[in-house]
Amino acid sequence: MEEESLIEKFDKILSNAKIYEYGKYPVKGCGIWLPYGFELRQNVLKIVREILYRTGHKEVLLPLLIPKDMLEKEAKHIAGFLEQVYWVTKGGTTRLDIELALRPTSETAMTHVFKDMISSYRDLPLKVFQIVSIFRYETEATRPMIRVREVTTFKEAFTFHESKEDAFKQFQEAYSIYSEIFDKLGIPYITPERPSWDRFPGAEITITFDTVLPDGKTLQIGSIHYLAQSFSKVFDAKFMKKDGSYDWLYMLSYGISERVIASLIIHYADEIGAVLLPSIAPIKIVVVPIFYEEYKNEVLNYAREIKDAIELAGYSVVIDDDPDKTPGEKFYEWERIGVPLRIEIGPKEMKESKVTLTDRLRRKKTVEKEKMFKEIKNMLNSLEIDLREKIKNEMFSRILKVKTTNELEKVLNDKKVAMFSICSDEKCGMKVNEMVKGAKFIGYDVKNKEKGNCIACGKETDKIGYLARKY
Repeated sequence: MEEESLIEKFDKILSNAKIYEYGKYPVKGCGIWLPYGFELRQNVLKIVREILYRTGHKEVLLPLLIPKDMLEKEAKHIAGFLEQVYWVTKGGTTRLDIELALRPTSETAMTHVFKDMISSYRDLPLKVFQIVSIFRYETEATRPMIRVREVTTFKEAFTFHESKEDAFKQFQEAYSIYSEIFDKLGIPYITPERPSWDRFPGAEITITFDTVLPDGKTLQIGSIHYLAQSFSKVFDAKFMKKDGSYDWLYMLSYGISERVIASLIIHYADEIGAVLLPSIAPIKIVVVPIFYEEYKNEVLNYAREIKDAIELAGYSVVIDDDPDKTPGEKFYEWERIGVPLRIEIGPKEMKESKVTLTDRLRRKKTVEKEKMFKEIKNMLNSLEIDLREKIKNEMFSRILKVKTTNELEKVLNDKKVAMFSICSDEKCGMKVNEMVKGAKFIGYDVKNKEKGNCIACGKETDKIGYLARKY
């Protein structure tokens, strides 16, 4: 039997855990967030919003529809998206005078809107973001959350600046913001600067945050783009400088999508199903009474007492008192959706005023009721730390350093990412880009430097590059 692919496993986990349904809606490339998944999504977005608010970003909401003439103003930008744009051409049966695009991204719309709200240097810097749906007509095979035609959780931030120096300071802040977001979410990553042929359309610099999944492929989970004045010039977005002269605005954009949630689920899942970190789990604790007919009411009452006390302490908790399911069925069901901690209560626990705690890694402990809260806190903290460390170590173990081009194909065929020394001459990057079928040179590490010799030309360099198969 052919081995089940990572995406097939991921799809099953989403469906079994009732997080997200894909393939059932009669429009290709569109998924459905189910209630449990929507709560998970909200928990992730809460972290994103908190960090953006703290760093001075203001939330906005722009129209979904973008006029064709507005979208086409920046030539490089539209060239990069032209084959992916959805067009609205009719209102009812009436053909529209101007075709309208379903937002593929918002650089043009944001520049158009905010150029009239910025008149001088006193209005700068301006930092805004929105969390919206975007639409792209993906012609490659679509995959749940990872490659869809409606991206339902697209956080796009835009910043406007008076100088290149100020914009570069914001670029560094954006890098720190994304690092904090992914660190808080427990997603390990590398940060390559994309080569010129793989930059965001209209950007002068693109840095991405990529995570390496268990099948050795990279998944881009975030990106930062230095747009310079490419959009402000075509929209004539000028401001008055301190000396009274005028200049075009300098801009950045940076985005995150539901790929973040996909990577969380894929990284942490096991053979049973989803494994959710306590910090983001919609339900942190499930109380499972274990019934014996003779003590059924007493056990149930004690279990409800425990559940109420835990809820009062501020934990998201549910009780599974379904009389028609066996304890084993209940354990499996709650493990499969990733609940971090289970509290088992049977006649023994009831008689001795104790509880049995089992975490998602099936580590078990029985404690007195009075010590329950201390142990809940300890077990949830330990689970969070242990899971994060495990996933971080596993991801970085999928990146192997190589010294010669002869090693590249074997590393990638072993489901790893190749890391190597490479010089800044993009001819070397392009050469590496063509060396292994289906693999791409994804760029130069912006965080780490190491002296070595370029894998392509042998020149001395301190740059590190990556070759990977990617989603």
